[in-house]
Amino acid sequence: MVSCRILSVAAASAVVFSVPRSFASAEPVSADAFGPSAFTAPGAFPTSLYRHYYNSPTATSAQPQPVISDPVTHEIYPFELTDPATIPKNDTKDPHILPPKASSGKLLEAAFQQVLSITSNPAFGTDNCARCQAALEAGKFLAMAAPDQGPALAVRVCEHFNFNKDCATQFGILSLGSVITQVIANADVGGLDGQMICSHFISGLCPLPPTTPLNLTGWFAKPKPDPLPVPKKASGKHLKVLHISDLHIDPRFATGAEANCTSGLCCRENNHNTQSPNQTVFPAPRYGAYLCDSPFSLVTAALQSIPVLSGTQKTGFDFTLYTGDLVSHDSENQLSRDYILYTETLVYDLFKRLLGTGPVYAALGNHDSYNQAQDSPHSLNGALAEQFSWNYDHVASLWQHEGWIPQSAVDLAKAHYAAYMVRRKDGLRVITLNTDLWYSANYFNYINMTNPDLSGMLRFLTDELQAAEDAGDSVWILGHVLTGWDGSNPLLNPTDLFYQIVDRFSPHVIKAIFWGHTHEDQVMIYYANNATSISAQTAGAVGWIGPSITPLTNLNSGFRVYEVDSGTFEIVDAHTWKSDVNTFPQLDGQLEFGPTYEYEYSTREAYGASISSWGPNDPLNATWWHHVTEAMEANSTLVTVFNTFQGKSSVRSPACAGDCVKAKICYIRSGSAPIAKQNCIQGFGSVQ
Repeated sequence: MVSCRILSVAAASAVVFSVPRSFASAEPVSADAFGPSAFTAPGAFPTSLYRHYYNSPTATSAQPQPVISDPVTHEIYPFELTDPATIPKNDTKDPHILPPKASSGKLLEAAFQQVLSITSNPAFGTDNCARCQAALEAGKFLAMAAPDQGPALAVRVCEHFNFNKDCATQFGILSLGSVITQVIANADVGGLDGQMICSHFISGLCPLPPTTPLNLTGWFAKPKPDPLPVPKKASGKHLKVLHISDLHIDPRFATGAEANCTSGLCCRENNHNTQSPNQTVFPAPRYGAYLCDSPFSLVTAALQSIPVLSGTQKTGFDFTLYTGDLVSHDSENQLSRDYILYTETLVYDLFKRLLGTGPVYAALGNHDSYNQAQDSPHSLNGALAEQFSWNYDHVASLWQHEGWIPQSAVDLAKAHYAAYMVRRKDGLRVITLNTDLWYSANYFNYINMTNPDLSGMLRFLTDELQAAEDAGDSVWILGHVLTGWDGSNPLLNPTDLFYQIVDRFSPHVIKAIFWGHTHEDQVMIYYANNATSISAQTAGAVGWIGPSITPLTNLNSGFRVYEVDSGTFEIVDAHTWKSDVNTFPQLDGQLEFGPTYEYEYSTREAYGASISSWGPNDPLNATWWHHVTEAMEANSTLVTVFNTFQGKSSVRSPACAGDCVKAKICYIRSGSAPIAKQNCIQGFGSVQ
């Protein structure tokens, strides 16, 4: 039978294979060469196989468990190893070998190579956003495992992809390297945080994600009153309030240095025009130039002029608003804590000496920090949460030293990123904000971006506004980085939340909002219901953006004084002065004359002629400003006027026509970045 099978297999194989001749002629194997065709094993286990057993080997209800002795290790294996009732799990006895711990240097090299592999991996196709986020994941693991190597990775990646001309200066440990390492370690780089980082900081590799829908459930302690409280009556008595912004004093300004340098901050030693490296093209005038920050001489000239021009030499201002940026535009590697502290001490002392009586309510600007524009949320916890407290403590103490804010406000400023609330004796509450916490250049804002208020600053603002509403008080809000206009400066989610807060407390609580940052003379309107209906009836609040003292870039120097009704705290008129920077070279070589600051315009007179329904003492509120935008739509000449004043009548301001006209009107109607991005033509936000 077996031989028949073999023969059958051989015959079948011959069809496919070439069978050797010798095999084909072999004799069949005889069945007698094998034993019987079947065998029945004994029913009992052959117990003689082993000397010892853990159980009865003759039992029919369980398998035999012999005692096995290893002749090599001389180990007797325990019953627990094979006991079917207690099968061992998760062996903890044997070694489970892992690779050796890599040094931080090896981790750096591995992370860098992973970034290179990801960027060249064809699996990503044309999806550069996914490629960028995957590369950030490699950076995140390095930032967490070997944070000391984070700055080095940032520099190597920057140099490899040529992101910057001087990567070590920009991203090394002595500049932004430590900040970037902190952020990457804490950010959700695979989610919204990573998308925003790749969109804003890495060549726009991700498209700008849309605004995250807000969930305001429980945000407000009470609903908006309906009907609103009866408006306060105007007193007819006017307060004088000074608004100055963006001083940017440059104590390193070098008179006679190149004022027409190729890049960076001009009027500095060793910063030349590359077309004329050995000869100065335009020697820096003593009072400054269009590509330079404010020299000491310009700052003192401006502060000396203000009381004279405003008629406050004897009385002083009722109070002053300073909307941030004291410090010059130095590159990152030229800044330090001491430079920030020096500038704060210097400028606030000058305010006290030259502006006369009346408190100054100040907000921090993005340049009033080191690293520049960086402020970390307290939610980071531990030392990381307090890493900028040195600055908050210093300015709060300076403001107290000058007699401008009470102890309660000092305590708030030290606890809330230098933001505070002051309740004046006349009933007005002034609330300041640290707007670095929504500024797009603050790397720390790219941690947990789905939360529009990671810092808690907007929670602080909301609670203070609720307290003001409960007390029947009016509020002014001031900060540095504006929430809207063309939407190019702030982040979407936080300014969206701010807009809803303004809607909730306008117009009965919030009477005015003040910003700086752009160096330009601008204004914004906040409407109800997220500006879904833009009209005079839905206009709720106004954001005034103050002109700068610094001429940077291509602007004249200026300041503003508000006439404010003391009963309603609404602005009745705004007066702006400017100094023509183009004339400053003529002032060199003599000591008789300094810069001339001259009256530029009255806001009411410049824009109000066509608003016949407005009385001479009616406020320049949101409704009035909306009527101004309607007048601009009917007569584009008003936009031309606005464009001129935006640059403080600088000879270098470009004209505005065509799409620019529509864009400017849209910017005025955009109080948040999401509204500006959604509604407005981009590219006409600045006259610089």
